[in-house]
Amino acid sequence: MKSLSVVIPAYNEAKRIERTLRKIQEYFQSWKDDYEVIVVDDGSRDGTAEVVERVQKHFPQLKLVRLERNQGKGWAVRAGMLNADGELILMSDADLSTPIEELAKLEDALKKGFDIAIGSRRAEGAEIVKHQPWLREHIGVAFGVLTGLIVRTGFKDTQCGFKLFRHQTAKKIFPLQTAKGLPFDLEVLALAMRMGFRIVEVPVVWMDEEGSKVKPIAHLPSVILEVLKIRWNLWRRRELEKG
Repeated sequence: MKSLSVVIPAYNEAKRIERTLRKIQEYFQSWKDDYEVIVVDDGSRDGTAEVVERVQKHFPQLKLVRLERNQGKGWAVRAGMLNADGELILMSDADLSTPIEELAKLEDALKKGFDIAIGSRRAEGAEIVKHQPWLREHIGVAFGVLTGLIVRTGFKDTQCGFKLFRHQTAKKIFPLQTAKGLPFDLEVLALAMRMGFRIVEVPVVWMDEEGSKVKPIAHLPSVILEVLKIRWNLWRRRELEKG
């Protein structure tokens, strides 16, 4: 078993995935073969998988998982988590909006006994180097408030794509995940809380990276619908457990 797995969901990331992988490879240079990086290509149509395959020739710790068609970020993360073999498993966005160097903060949190450490842009001490455009940022805040009312977790930022899990924790949670799209984090955290895992929110450095696939206004209705489905599935699971 490796010490660490890094899971990166990627959809049409051909323009920047190589840069991201080079940064990660450089950061983990001293780890030698004691880690793995898993890129999950979520049915990309721009040659993302081919770029990853090219990088693999000079990056032996790099693995590629291909989904035949676009399923959504949540399903790509799930596929990566189920394929990961590290004692710790990090989820990271393909644009490295949270720099890989922030991993150390999450590792420190797990050393204190927590099972999951989630990067947060809104916890006290977080540093936003470059903000999102005004509309996107404020829709994000409103989304956080709304979803917090529907699926209560108590965390200030559930959607930051930088989260660290213990191996056994991830292997118990992600097989139960049903959400395929952007709000999958809510389901994962709610399941983890219900299962009694200890979760801590860790302030991180974050910067907006251009090229986001998320269109706040266009995607909002489908995202809210999926949040409602998550709430329903959580309730139904609880009722089945009671029975």
